[in-house]
Amino acid sequence: MNIGMVCFPTYGGSGVVATELGKALAKKGHKVHFMSYSQPFRLNLFDENLFYHEFNVNDYPLFEYQPYESVLASKIVDVAIFEQLDVLHVHYAIPHASVAYTAQQILKSKKISLPYVTTLHGTDITLVGRDPAFEPVIRFSLNHSNAITSVSESLKMDTLKTFKIDNKITVIPNFINIKEYEMPQEHCVKRKYAPNDEKILVHISNFRKVKRIEDVVYVFEKVKNKMPAKLILVGDGPEKAQIDQLCRQLNLQADVINLGKIADPKEILSMADLFILPSETESFGLSALEAMAMKVPVISTNSGGLPEVNVNGKTGYLSDVGNVEDMANNAIKLLKDNKLFEQFRQNAFAQAKKFDLVNILPQYEKLYQQLVSSPVTVA
Repeated sequence: MNIGMVCFPTYGGSGVVATELGKALAKKGHKVHFMSYSQPFRLNLFDENLFYHEFNVNDYPLFEYQPYESVLASKIVDVAIFEQLDVLHVHYAIPHASVAYTAQQILKSKKISLPYVTTLHGTDITLVGRDPAFEPVIRFSLNHSNAITSVSESLKMDTLKTFKIDNKITVIPNFINIKEYEMPQEHCVKRKYAPNDEKILVHISNFRKVKRIEDVVYVFEKVKNKMPAKLILVGDGPEKAQIDQLCRQLNLQADVINLGKIADPKEILSMADLFILPSETESFGLSALEAMAMKVPVISTNSGGLPEVNVNGKTGYLSDVGNVEDMANNAIKLLKDNKLFEQFRQNAFAQAKKFDLVNILPQYEKLYQQLVSSPVTVA
């Protein structure tokens, strides 16, 4: 099968999932054609059956904002025709669902059928999508998608509530390749960051306000008051400077390690004791799943799809958004009880295996096959 894949190439979860999905499909023998304005950061073009089609949005004096959607639609049409795509999969509704619809209509005029799948990842619905300016376009393009998937049941319900669409939404959760996470803890590396055997707390995100990274710092402060500990922050974004300032205000800068963006966080997670994710909203929580795959218990909020990943009292603990006291108490309880901590580590790994690629990939393949078997009418 020839599959077109459209995603944002940056460090966000949607780009990671799209890239890993494409790589897995390629290993199964499908030809996967990525289309983006730059190469997705996890995409290795040396792998067989993977192709990358870059498009450039030129800077014209006439335009204050560059016509990204028009250029991408043209690229999809071009790739669909010359690579004979069977199906198109677009990740993140804004603006990719409407771009896919535009490309589909252009191809119809050429008597070419190209069904498309729209995968909803979270902030395209729960944050950006709630801007009234986007509502008519999102509703229309979702209703005209040949299939819609969401990464959690919570996101599905949010979409139906926000946009009241008529189209069916299929839940296909995010995934990891569990074999890639079966590695020993890096004790040598851990000593580099925690030379006196301090407990290591880790947070990974794109440092946006919705991630509530200040709560990570406050949780860490309370944990550190009870035991020697270090905090490792992975990522970058608009809240970075504010968090640095907060650490200085709380006199924590000597124990907070900022590593910036890291394409593959497995080595960092391998030495973590706890993963902290206090987000205001998470449609799924891919970073939490990656931590659990490394046998790291998760302290998180109970927002959005997180309860579908992190099982309260088993793989970690869930707290209300902003309840730093509860999150800190849960973290301290786990770190002080070796027997309980070890049980949570094993539980986290067992839960992560449910989201293994071998369980999720066939769901996408089945969906693609259904669409190819019922092609779009081109008359």
